[in-house]
Amino acid sequence: QVQLVESGGGSVQAGGSLRLSCAVYSSTYRENCMGWFRQTPGKEREGVAAISAGGDNTYYVDSVKGRFTISLNNAESTMYLQMNSLKFEDAAMYYCAADWRGCGGWYSRNFTWWGRGTQVTVSS
Repeated sequence: QVQLVESGGGSVQAGGSLRLSCAVYSSTYRENCMGWFRQTPGKEREGVAAISAGGDNTYYVDSVKGRFTISLNNAESTMYLQMNSLKFEDAAMYYCAADWRGCGGWYSRNFTWWGRGTQVTVSS
C-alpha cells in the first residue's frame, strides 16, 4: 500500500510563496509518477504538476509554469511543490497523488493513490 501525507498549506498574501510537501510511505509498490492536483468547491479537480520517478521529467499546467516548481527527494521519500508569485486563482485544496504507471497523460488521468489534501488560501 502507498500512503501520502501532505503538509505546508496555509494562508498567504497574493504574490507570496508557499512550499507544499508530500511524504510518501510505501511498502510494496513503486510510484513511477507523482503529481499535485488542486480543487476548489464546485469545480473539477485540476492537474497542477507531475514528476517522473527519478525526477528527470517534470510537467506543469500552463497556468503555473514559471511560478511553481515540483521536485523529489527520493532519499527522504518526499515530493515538494514550491509555489511562488501566488495568485488568487491558486487558492484551492491541493492533493498529492502517485501512480504506478508513468506520467504519460498525467493531467487527465486518475492516479492510483491520493493524499487527503492541504488547503492553500491566497488573500489580498
